Amino acid sequence: MKSRDVEDLEFDPLPSIMNKALRVNLNENIYGTFAEIGAGQETVRNFFRAGGASGTIAKTMSAYDKDFSDAIYGIESDARYVTEARLKSMLRYETNLLEQRILREKHPDKLFFSYANTVATIDFAKKYKGHGWLGIRFQTKPEEEFSEIIIHVQFHENNAGLQQITLGTMGTNLIYGAFYQYDKPKVLLQHLYDHLNNDQVEIDMINFTGPVFKDVDNRLMSLQLVKNGMTQAVMFASTGNNVLPANELYKKNILTLRGSFRPVTKVNMNMFEQSLKLFLNEKKVSEEKTEVIFEITLSNLRSEGDIDEKDFLDRADLLGSLGQMVMISNFQEYYKVVEYFSQYTAERMGLTMGINTFLALFDEKYYRHLSGGILEAFGKLFFRDLKIYLHPLKDPETGEIITSNNLKVHPRMKELFKFFKDNGRVVDITDYDPEILDIYSREVHQMIVDGEPGWEEMLPPKTTAMIKEKRLFMAQE
Repeated sequence: MKSRDVEDLEFDPLPSIMNKALRVNLNENIYGTFAEIGAGQETVRNFFRAGGASGTIAKTMSAYDKDFSDAIYGIESDARYVTEARLKSMLRYETNLLEQRILREKHPDKLFFSYANTVATIDFAKKYKGHGWLGIRFQTKPEEEFSEIIIHVQFHENNAGLQQITLGTMGTNLIYGAFYQYDKPKVLLQHLYDHLNNDQVEIDMINFTGPVFKDVDNRLMSLQLVKNGMTQAVMFASTGNNVLPANELYKKNILTLRGSFRPVTKVNMNMFEQSLKLFLNEKKVSEEKTEVIFEITLSNLRSEGDIDEKDFLDRADLLGSLGQMVMISNFQEYYKVVEYFSQYTAERMGLTMGINTFLALFDEKYYRHLSGGILEAFGKLFFRDLKIYLHPLKDPETGEIITSNNLKVHPRMKELFKFFKDNGRVVDITDYDPEILDIYSREVHQMIVDGEPGWEEMLPPKTTAMIKEKRLFMAQE
C-alpha cells in the first residue's frame, strides 16, 4: 500500500498528525467516508487540512439531528445515540453504501474504509465529562472482507473544544494505524496516543475483528490497555469479548472476588457461591440486577516477574468456562476498586475475601500516600453501601478455624475493626466445607507444573477437565 510520494514520511519515528493524514491522502488506493456525530468533524478536518484529500474522501457527513440520524442509520432499540450499537450501524451503513456507489470494475485497486464516531462532549454544567465511540471498517486488499477496530474513550479535559481536538487526533491515529500498523496490533494500540496523553483521554475498551485480526485475542489487547496505563481497569465477558465497564456495571449491585485464580480452586468457588447467597439475601439486592466480578490485579499478574501472556489467557479461559465476568485492574488498594465502581452505581456492593487478605486491609503501610492514612482509606471503602464477606482460614499449625470472631488484628486497629464489625459491615461465611480449607492455588499450580498427581481433586471438575484437555499451565510438548 505504499505510495512513492510519501516514502520520506515513513522514516519519521513519530510523524505529526498532518503527516499521518497526508500519507493516507497520498496513497492512491485508500478511499472512504467519514461520519462524525457529536463533536464536530474534527477527524476529517485533519485530512482536509493536510492536502490531497480529494483522492481519499468519498463523503463526509455529520447527522446531528436525531431524526435525520434515525432516518439514515435506523432507530436503536434503546433509543440511545452514543453507543457501540449506533457506531456499528453507522459503519455498516457507510461501507455498504460505498460498495454500492463505487464500482469495482472502474476501481479494482481501491481499499475501502469507513470511519465513524458518535460522541458526547462535556456539558455546560461540567457534570458529565464526556465519552464516545470511534471505529473504522477497512480493507487491506481490494475486495477483502472488512476488518474492524472499535474503541470507547472517556474524556478528561474540562473543555469541549479541547475534547474535540483530542478526538480528531485519536481518530487520525486510528485511521493511520488501520492501514499502516494493522499487522502489529500492540504497536497500533500504543500509537493511538501519539501527540496525546492519558490526562486528556482514556481508552477503556477496544475490540479488533475481521480477517487481518484473526489471530488477535482481544483479552490480550485489554491487558495492554491496563499495562500501558491507558486505563485503570478493563472487563471481558465469559465469551472472551471485551465489554465496556460502564454498560455492565450501570446501576448494578456488584459482588467482587479478587484472586490469582491460578487456577480456580474449590476454595475460590466456595467463596464465590456462599458469598453470593449472602449477598442476594441482602435488602435492595436482586439477582437480575447483580453483577459478579472476578478481579485479577496487574500486580498479581506480575507476581512471577514479567507478565506471561499464556499464563494470563489460561486463567481467563478457566474463568470463562465457569461463566464468569473478569476484570483486570491496576488497583492495589480495595478502596480504589470501590471508588471505581461508584462511578457507575450507587447500589449495594460486596467484597469477598479470605482472612489473610482482610488482615492486610489493616496494614497502615498501604495508606502512607493518603493524608488521612488508614482512616481516609476506610472512609472511602465503607462510604458506599458495602459489606465484606469473610471466608474462614484454617491455621496450618494448630488446625484452628479463624473467623472474624477470633482473628487477631494489630492492637492499634482493634477499635477500628470492632466498629465496622459491630455495624454489620463484616459478614462471616459460615456455610463452608472444612475439608477444602487446606487448598492453596499456588501449591496446586506447582503440582500441575511439576506433573505431580493429586491436584485434580482440589479443583472443580470442569476446571480439571479443561486443564487436562488444553494442557493449561503445563509445559508445552
